Amino acid sequence: MTARRSTARDLAQVAVFAALIAALGVPGQLSLGTTAVPITLQTLGVMLAGAILGPWKGLAAVAVFDALTFCGLPLLAGGRGGPGFFTVQPSAGYPWGFLLGALVIGLLTRAILPRYPLWLGILVTALGGIVAIYAVGVPWTAAVTHIPLWAAIVDSLKFLPGDAIKVVATAVIAKQVHRAYPGLIPTRRSARTDRVPEPDRAP
Repeated sequence: MTARRSTARDLAQVAVFAALIAALGVPGQLSLGTTAVPITLQTLGVMLAGAILGPWKGLAAVAVFDALTFCGLPLLAGGRGGPGFFTVQPSAGYPWGFLLGALVIGLLTRAILPRYPLWLGILVTALGGIVAIYAVGVPWTAAVTHIPLWAAIVDSLKFLPGDAIKVVATAVIAKQVHRAYPGLIPTRRSARTDRVPEPDRAP
């Protein structure tokens, strides 16, 4: 019964964060720069998924969102969806990059728990939410639009101010969540502790 309840809770958490990523697309998108890659709030949901749920549930939440969008649901900012937005669009690399970003944030966040120093939280969230996502999205944009990679990198700088704010917001929120709900992301240390039996004590 406990395992079943735990599985149901995990599935609920994945569903909630997939819905959060979708909901953050409701405000729409802002198009700036020379490419057709818009600025959206949905990367905030991706960062929160990795930082709060951890690597595997965070990855699962993004995968659910991506799968539903790929199937045609208009969940990307601006009401976009369908296979084309994962293949031929200049911004197609970013939904794929969301997967890597959530995974990296989750793995690195797990490594700094249970203390979660805020400055480290900001650093690991930036590595996953900016570096990892851009590492997939920017080369894809360059390939699809047939522009030099350096030009795509320069164009991506338009995302940095907003993404920096999202990184700090994610770290602040995640720190409070992990303080209120310790053990939400099981750490390797806690897993080892659970497996080590207590020594026999003399009566």
